[in-house]
Amino acid sequence: MSDWIALGRWPSGYVGYALSEGGGLTQASGADAQEVLTALNLPDALIMRIGEGDASSVPCAVLPGAGQVLPALSQVQPADIISGWVRLWIAGYLEQHPDWDGIVCALHGDVTHWLHISAGEVVSCQSSLTQRLFAALNMADATPDEHAIADSLSRPERLATQLRAAEVGGDGACALGHLIGAELAATRAYWLGQQVVVIGEGPMAAAYGAALQGQGVPIELAAANDVLADGLAALGKVVC
Repeated sequence: MSDWIALGRWPSGYVGYALSEGGGLTQASGADAQEVLTALNLPDALIMRIGEGDASSVPCAVLPGAGQVLPALSQVQPADIISGWVRLWIAGYLEQHPDWDGIVCALHGDVTHWLHISAGEVVSCQSSLTQRLFAALNMADATPDEHAIADSLSRPERLATQLRAAEVGGDGACALGHLIGAELAATRAYWLGQQVVVIGEGPMAAAYGAALQGQGVPIELAAANDVLADGLAALGKVVC
């Protein structure tokens, strides 16, 4: 395998990963693509652009068959766009778990994506802004309250009033619980009776994992950085 670089936008700029012929992995980030390429200093490397080109319409294969772009995923109904980096996360998880079918709950930036994976394809997806809404309430990170999750899971139409009560009371655990509960109500068709892997980092990924476990869902937590490394290895088999 020759040297190559995976390069693309990230919520806070650009990020690139250089993979050497010997299997080494180097990361760099910057304000723009050129800053990242300069830092990686591999002028003759093949560049794989992550998230560029026309988005792949769902359903589609997790990884493309060839080419030097890994586009985002798109869906018409409900309307959705999912980053090419999330495709790499999924590819990495499948690299670790061949022939796995189930639901990926991917936390990318402040958006949560639910993706149905079967036979190496993304079958459908649904996303939410739960994390962004919680951030807008300006409350400290919290473990979601189990009773709040159950309440909004069964009565999601009360979400707005429940959030106001939590805001007045300064109760971040209740606010997060109500938000996640309402999201679980909206995405019930994805997780009910399914095995789910939550891919992300930090307390928010743990919060989703705890909420799903509370509903009896068999879940696994996967660190985004871990599956990304395996996703890059899987992508290398395609591009090199």
